[in-house]
Amino acid sequence: MPLLNVFLPPLNPPQIEWAGKTVWIVGASSGIGQATAAALHAQGARVVVSARNAQSLATFVDVHPGSQALALDVTQGAAVQAAAAQLLAQGPLDCVVYCAGHYTAMRADALDVTDMVRHCEVNYIGALYLLDAVLPALLARGTGHISLVGSVAGYRGLPNSLAYGPTKAALINLAETLYLDLHGKGLGVSIINPGFVQTPLTAGNDFAMPALLTPEQAARAILQGWALGAFEIHFPKRFTLWLKALRILPNRLFFQLVRRIAP
Repeated sequence: MPLLNVFLPPLNPPQIEWAGKTVWIVGASSGIGQATAAALHAQGARVVVSARNAQSLATFVDVHPGSQALALDVTQGAAVQAAAAQLLAQGPLDCVVYCAGHYTAMRADALDVTDMVRHCEVNYIGALYLLDAVLPALLARGTGHISLVGSVAGYRGLPNSLAYGPTKAALINLAETLYLDLHGKGLGVSIINPGFVQTPLTAGNDFAMPALLTPEQAARAILQGWALGAFEIHFPKRFTLWLKALRILPNRLFFQLVRRIAP
């Protein structure tokens, strides 16, 4: 446990007991989202999994009795509203996790604006649709938690991240602003910033991915972060702390260092 956590109160109410709580994970057909759903199910939570891949969701429900599948395209605002209304009609939501993601490695000499827009739609606009759909009910209840899955790629500009990084930077900023607005209203907000995780999104990378984690390892880190009441949950620390250090470097040093590491 970080030393500061011994002396300072958590930024969010610690989420330790999951039994009987309802968690909606949007972006749970594979990778981090699916592994986190499985970990929560094992802790006794009622898990609702959403994604476009209905077959993958159905398979998850078959293996995890009591969970619920709700196929959904996050880029369709009306569909997100309808899905949220359906779930809220069944009962309150205790935690809502936005884990939907789109990723293609991209550099400026091969800029693909259509794919860049797709990144924005899936990684960021979909989160706004979800917030618009669930926030009124969460605010009316005065309790609940919202968690957005960002990335360390959102810390600073990095090679191969021309399309992906800016959307994750937007999520980090969004989570910080949400926390300021919602903490005093009884709601928890967290941002999850993973390093490299073995998922379908990273499978196509043709470069070295240091400190690569499995989705199950990522899920354990996320639950640990929620249990500590953290605002930012980042992992693995042996990798993410180096990237955090890059955030405070002067621009000249930052650019020189990154060019040497990843020309």
